[in-house]
Formats: sequence, C-alpha cells, structure tokens
Amino acid sequence: MSRNIELTEDIKAYVSKRVTNLEKLLTRIEGSGGKVMANFEVSRSTNHHKSGEVFHADCLIKIDGKEFYGSADKEDLYQAVDALKDSLYNEINKNKDRAQTLLYRGARSIKKMMKGLSKKNPFTSKY
Repeated sequence: MSRNIELTEDIKAYVSKRVTNLEKLLTRIEGSGGKVMANFEVSRSTNHHKSGEVFHADCLIKIDGKEFYGSADKEDLYQAVDALKDSLYNEINKNKDRAQTLLYRGARSIKKMMKGLSKKNPFTSKY
C-alpha cells in the first residue's frame, strides 16, 4: 500500500526483494502451523519538501495473535525500507529467542530437581 507516492513496479520489486529475510523467517512459522499476516505501507510524509526526512515505511506483522510493528523515516525510500526490515527482523528474532530461553531454563530446573541437586520446585518456585 502507498500514500502520497506512486507505487511503481521498481518500488514493489525492491520491497519484495528486501524482505526476503523476513519471508524466510515467516515461512518457517507458517510451516509449523502458525498464521502470519503482514501489512506493508510506504509513503511520502509531505509533498512540498525537497529535503529532510520525507519517506516513511510501516509494517505490521501478526503471528498467532502477537503483533510486531516497525516504522522508519528516512530521506530515501530505499533506506527506509532497509531500516524497517532490519528492525522487524531483530524484533521477531528477539521474541523467538526469549521463548526458547524460557523453555531451556525450565528444562534445566526440572533436570536439577530430578537429580536431587535442587530442592526448588520449578512449577511452584518454592523450596
């Protein structure tokens, strides 16, 4: 989607080419049974300025009820798309890593409890 700018085939091709990292990440999520919806928007914030931050890129990605939003304002449309892609990729990976860390931490505490090294119950967090 675009606002205050004509969406040409070159812009569409650049956006689809630059979000391949996101696409790889999202297809893995879809392959494991998750639902993914992405809304991408590029716009020009003003029509009369010739310099300054005038291009804006937004993206909202919904993955199984979780929302990831990113936006970027740059002097060049292509730089805005690149900055947006990087910030969204980092945000989605951070969420994935956080979930894995919690899983591993819980598994380690259960293993310690089973070995008798810790008397702390991982389910109630009491000794």
